[in-house]
Amino acid sequence: MSWFNQLPGFYDLTSAWLFLLFVPLIIFYFLKLKRPRMEIPSLALWRQVINDQRVNSPFQKFKRNLLLLLQLLLLLFLVLAAMQPFWPSGAERAKYLPVLIDASASMAALDQQGGESRLDAAKVKVRELIDNLLPDQRLCLIAVDSSPRRLTEFTNNKRVLRESLDRLQVSQVPSQLDDALRMTQALSRTVPIETVLLFTDGNLPAMVDFELPFTLNYQKLPGGGPNIGITAVNARRAASHWDIFVRLEATNIPNMPPPSGTVQLLQDGKVVGEESASPEAGKSERLVFRVESDQATTLEIRLRPQSFDSLDADNVAYLDLPLVRELTVFCSPELALFRHALEGHKGIVLYPDESTERTASSYDLLVTDRQTDLTRDAAVVFTTGMIPEELKNLISVQVEISEVLDWQRAAPLLQHVQLGDVQITEKPTSGKDVRDKDFEELGYEILMHGQAGPLVLKKENPGGKLAFHLLFHTDRSTLPYRVGFPILVSNLLDIALQQAGLAEVRGQSTGILPPKTLQPDRTYRVTAPDGTTADAKSTADGVVSGVAAPRTGQYQFAEGGRPVAKIGVSLLSSSESSLTGVEQLQFRELNVGAATATLKSDKPLWRILAWIALAFLLFEWWYFQRPPSVMVK
Repeated sequence: MSWFNQLPGFYDLTSAWLFLLFVPLIIFYFLKLKRPRMEIPSLALWRQVINDQRVNSPFQKFKRNLLLLLQLLLLLFLVLAAMQPFWPSGAERAKYLPVLIDASASMAALDQQGGESRLDAAKVKVRELIDNLLPDQRLCLIAVDSSPRRLTEFTNNKRVLRESLDRLQVSQVPSQLDDALRMTQALSRTVPIETVLLFTDGNLPAMVDFELPFTLNYQKLPGGGPNIGITAVNARRAASHWDIFVRLEATNIPNMPPPSGTVQLLQDGKVVGEESASPEAGKSERLVFRVESDQATTLEIRLRPQSFDSLDADNVAYLDLPLVRELTVFCSPELALFRHALEGHKGIVLYPDESTERTASSYDLLVTDRQTDLTRDAAVVFTTGMIPEELKNLISVQVEISEVLDWQRAAPLLQHVQLGDVQITEKPTSGKDVRDKDFEELGYEILMHGQAGPLVLKKENPGGKLAFHLLFHTDRSTLPYRVGFPILVSNLLDIALQQAGLAEVRGQSTGILPPKTLQPDRTYRVTAPDGTTADAKSTADGVVSGVAAPRTGQYQFAEGGRPVAKIGVSLLSSSESSLTGVEQLQFRELNVGAATATLKSDKPLWRILAWIALAFLLFEWWYFQRPPSVMVK
């Protein structure tokens, strides 16, 4: 029956044997007291003596005795507390319960001026869950941000759980729910997990690429107050200056004034621009600043809200502008058509220079048809008429007329390049049983398809370097005589400018610092904005990568106590700044809606019974230790 399931239960029924303690208590009460023989002045006291004898006789009725009653009640409540009673909530009780707590940037949003953050609200609910934990239950706390963090193992140690929960802080990064669910799925291989709890403000992707093997209880917290924040920052190089673009977004709360603010642009600590902004709720506003600088400089964008702003993490952004210089390009002397097309562009230095025989230690762009040139250091490599060594067992070149079948028109290298009428006297041919996925497994992307195999391949090499491979030689095709050839060369230069950071610079987001090129094989001390430090070692190429950046601000690289570089990172997340929670999470096979009812958990009753027993003990001590009243005749 349903009403029967709502009756209190006991976790430790074996402790019921303690009820046997009532027997010795009552026996001690029946024992006669040894009284001294005394002379009394009156016979009126004999009645009291007879009554005492009667109460100490096991076959006589009990006399009213307050002390015995208090001791019986005290023992009753202590035994019941030892049996660990609980009031069932009616919900199914899980023995192993993972608790996912959203700790992304939006969880720092306040509900009102000086109010409670979303993370603090989640902690209240999780702390209640810990307080109601039964002895056979185990909780595992997992923080959800850009990468999941397991705060505790499965444990019922309430002190460990509370301390781990108190230490949890917001990371100023977007959240990745799917990674946390995969971690939970890995835990389910060691212990049986049927239900998972998720506490979040709902600032999550509505589509989650994950197949749930357990039940997800989606506990959506109330949203924060109104917010205005910086969601994107980038700079574009013009003829003699940089154009700085700042995008702001806002969210509004009914019956509250719409957020607005003032945006200041600081260059090396000095204000060089200021604009007012008042984006509409759910829309963005774009501001443009101009900065005159041909030197490396750091820009800081500060947003000063005019009214209550619930989130501070998106009110500052950083942008590191590089030193303005010419693009260094190496082009093989045998590629006369490429060199002629490159010489028509301004702002580049072309190597090798036959008149001065100049060389460079590294290049922004390398264009070659010679294997020996591949030993040169370059950020972008473009080869023609060469097959990479690792692909020679997958593809070969036949001397035969071929044509272009299809190409990726949206690829940066092939944008606005018409290749339909290009004739080629070489025919790159894939080997027998070789498929496109065989190239993809080696890290190559096919940008252009021919009649018998790929014609153009792209690969991202370690350190962020790009390589493009034209598998046929341009001299053996009609491509150099088509309008698309100079466009192809121009696209190649744009890619090199992007890789060198000379055309457009984007603000870096929190999470992981971008790769930084310093001295090779060195150990650097990285200091975060909050003062914490970490050591990072550069590779043989001098690249430092993989440094965690969970907070907005500037990260400083130092060697031997001497600063050598710094990188500024910002939140720059529309989803986090919007503070708009989703009501449903779409998984591969089902939807999970936010829970409409308050989370139910069994309520332990032993603390209440223990406090009642203590109250009876204190009353007994007070009643029988109080001074006797003095009767005045």
